[in-house]
Amino acid sequence: MMENSVKFESVGFSKRLRSMLRVDFRRMWRSRYFYILIACALLIPIVMTVMMNMMDGTESIDQQTGETVIMEGPESAWQNLGTLPSEEKVKGAEIFAMCNINMAFMGVSVFVCLFISEDFRSGYSKNLFTVRAKKGDYVTSKTLAGFICGALMLIAYFIGTILGGAIAGLSFDLSAYNLTAMNIVMSMIAKILLMLVFVSIFTLISVAAKQRTWLSICGSLGGGMLLFMMIDLVAAPVGSTAINVALCLFGGALFALGLGAFSNLVLKKTSLV
Repeated sequence: MMENSVKFESVGFSKRLRSMLRVDFRRMWRSRYFYILIACALLIPIVMTVMMNMMDGTESIDQQTGETVIMEGPESAWQNLGTLPSEEKVKGAEIFAMCNINMAFMGVSVFVCLFISEDFRSGYSKNLFTVRAKKGDYVTSKTLAGFICGALMLIAYFIGTILGGAIAGLSFDLSAYNLTAMNIVMSMIAKILLMLVFVSIFTLISVAAKQRTWLSICGSLGGGMLLFMMIDLVAAPVGSTAINVALCLFGGALFALGLGAFSNLVLKKTSLV
């Protein structure tokens, strides 16, 4: 009499990760707030550029000093991408120094926090870890999903910048700021790679906060603001070169691995509810 033996197939990391990614990307494509964030990233530069251009030259009275203040609109479409290198002061530079494409780094924190806290609120994460997935797979999948969302937000913001500049009739000349089209391309690639740094931070804070969405969003915005001003100054300015791309690639990989390992440790050492 032959005995039937049962063989259990060992599931490797790549297979587990592909399974997790399929689930997370399917959820992302069906998520309403994903499309809302992409739409906001597209519309914000259009609305802001057109409104600022319409208000150019508008006079108002400062209630505290009584002085007349003249509103200055943008003069270049590329101001939406960050601070432009120029010897002379660019019109409207003060507003666009903060309100530019780098806001997408803060916007993606909302997606990451909602995406992860939803798992813990519904009990999906507890069931997931019990049945099949490992915590490292979960962190990696969520980081990659957030990275794709952030990259798409940056691309949408760039498209909105082009459309807003065209509607407002702004200049697309780069030579006035000693820039080339390659600088713009390098800047966008650097910003996309830098998104890994921010998403890794947001993922760590979200897995620590778990179902407390308000806490994860507040913590992510606070943590992101610590690095926000460094984007244009050091990491990915408008005049980026291959060096900036290399630095952002190295920094993104370093943060993704380091903070990913720490996020995995947080999930192992803390309760899942």
